[in-house]
Amino acid sequence: MFYMLVLVIIIGCTTTTSGAPTPTSMDFIKASCKTTLHPPLCVRCLSAYAGSIQGSDHRLAKAAVTVSLNEAKSAASFISKLARVSGIKPREYQAVKDCISTMANSVASLSQSVQELEQMARTTGQAFEWHMSNLETWVGSALTNQNICSRGFVVNGRVKDAVTKRMVYVSQVTSNALALVNRFAVRHRKGIHKP
Repeated sequence: MFYMLVLVIIIGCTTTTSGAPTPTSMDFIKASCKTTLHPPLCVRCLSAYAGSIQGSDHRLAKAAVTVSLNEAKSAASFISKLARVSGIKPREYQAVKDCISTMANSVASLSQSVQELEQMARTTGQAFEWHMSNLETWVGSALTNQNICSRGFVVNGRVKDAVTKRMVYVSQVTSNALALVNRFAVRHRKGIHKP
């Protein structure tokens, strides 16, 4: 059963296309993704959103956090399924249960982040700084919880390998989202962003 579960793991951005991308919007995404730790992954995950991003730092950050939320939900679902696999060792089972809890926190933080981004589309000054502080805290917290999940497995084996591989990917997507949120903040403060 475990082998079948692992075979169904598809690591890839779970996005939907929103508008036709233009060369200009793809150039914007590529340039923005250079500020992340994982540029090729960033471009791949956000290319489906190019048509709706249209050079907007705010919409780029929102798309990146949305992708991160979708990937975190997918990983949480995968880990929940692992808890029901027969033959899992007791220590692995406990690590999986702990991981389910930390991933629930990660999903909650990213959900709050998407909501915060929706509210800050046209904010400025102190209101922007307050929303941005919340946003950076929540995305950072989501990333921390993802890292805690992958470090919780002390028993080597297939379960640890499967969870670690999945969590490394999700953490990279979330790290990219945090970098693009920070980029949005810097460009907004300098007045060089497009709403």
